[in-house]
Amino acid sequence: MIRANIAVEVVYATPDAQTVRTVRVPADATVARAIAASGLPAQFPEIDLTRHAVGIFGSRVRLTDRVADGDRVEIYRPLLADPKEMRRKRARRAGPSK
Repeated sequence: MIRANIAVEVVYATPDAQTVRTVRVPADATVARAIAASGLPAQFPEIDLTRHAVGIFGSRVRLTDRVADGDRVEIYRPLLADPKEMRRKRARRAGPSK
């Protein structure tokens, strides 16, 4: 039996640029396999899949989840600042609201 290959995009963004790779993987491939096929972990050694979250089209998934044809697998970087704390700081700088 011949297994069909599917096309999947794998995306990683740094503060300076976004890298998108389209890879062809077997139809039963996992998120981890698509990421490995992209070569992004070798290009960006800071990627640590034990710490970095991953998602498909903005929804978090596990590395063991299966990908589908046309999926966009995203490797998320850790946040540098807490979004809630940043909003509080902006609100304090803006002053009291009316």
